[in-house]
Amino acid sequence: MTKFLPGFILALAIAAVAKVVEGLLPVHLIGASVIALFVGMFLHGVVKKNAMFAPGLKFTSKKVLKFAIVLLGASLSINTVLEVGRMSLCVMAFTLLTCFGGGYFIGKALGLNWKMSNLISAGTGICGGSAIAAIAPVIDADDTDIAFAMSATFLFDMAMILLFPIMGRALGLSDMAYGLWAGTAVNDTSSVVAAGYAFSEAAGDFATMVKLTRTLSIIPTVLIFAGVQVHLLRKQAAGQQVAAGKKVNVLSLFPWFIVGFVVLAIINSFGVIPAEVSSAAKSVSKFLMVAALAAIGLNTSYKEMRKAGIAPMVHGFIISALVVLVALGVEFAMGLV
Repeated sequence: MTKFLPGFILALAIAAVAKVVEGLLPVHLIGASVIALFVGMFLHGVVKKNAMFAPGLKFTSKKVLKFAIVLLGASLSINTVLEVGRMSLCVMAFTLLTCFGGGYFIGKALGLNWKMSNLISAGTGICGGSAIAAIAPVIDADDTDIAFAMSATFLFDMAMILLFPIMGRALGLSDMAYGLWAGTAVNDTSSVVAAGYAFSEAAGDFATMVKLTRTLSIIPTVLIFAGVQVHLLRKQAAGQQVAAGKKVNVLSLFPWFIVGFVVLAIINSFGVIPAEVSSAAKSVSKFLMVAALAAIGLNTSYKEMRKAGIAPMVHGFIISALVVLVALGVEFAMGLV
């Protein structure tokens, strides 16, 4: 166990620095997860020369990340949907369909592997870094795929924080219409908050509520990708074992940490988990996710990312732009604009 400590402690230290930097920013524009990822990538060249960090970094980016996802379930509640109403769910249904449906074809056209493509779509359609971090271990994504997905969603978020208030005022949107638009079309939670309150306090409040509801789509999305991954692994295992006449054990292929995640979410929906415990679990989960992303950054080099070219960024831009247009179009069809 001691072999994991150096890398784990380093990831925790970077996560702590990232949280401090996030808190020092005059405007909450960049989340700690993005800061930790980029700090890790910056230090990659130095850390990779010291082998003692490798076991702990792998442990943090894989095992600790899965534990963080389980804890995240304790902070999710289906009751949040009822507070915001079916109005936001209708817009979210179309934006999610745009992300994963359109993302599939755009990813194929750009020659991206399905894991990177879907991570970018998940980050755009659900909640930025949290969705990417939740789905990555389910589909066994590479660190480079995760880094690309985080970078693509982050860059577009920065543009949207500046452009959304300008576009909202130009379109003459009400506080509610703008809040619904920002809450469903901007990616990361911190970016939604920044874009929402830049328009008005009422718009910021509603955008934040919509974003909380949108976060709940992590649950079915993770389950769907778990099923897809099990299917793919089963086909691969069947092909390898057919000659030996062995049967494939589907249960051994299932990502069991997802069960803990869903069970905690269901329990929290019934109000069994005290609010203080749920809040604490969310804080610990978020911090461990930041640490895991720091470890992923430390395992990712810019040289590897450059090999993929600009295609992932183009994918992120197209999907994000489509989501912005679709969300606005649905609101127009519903008579909210």
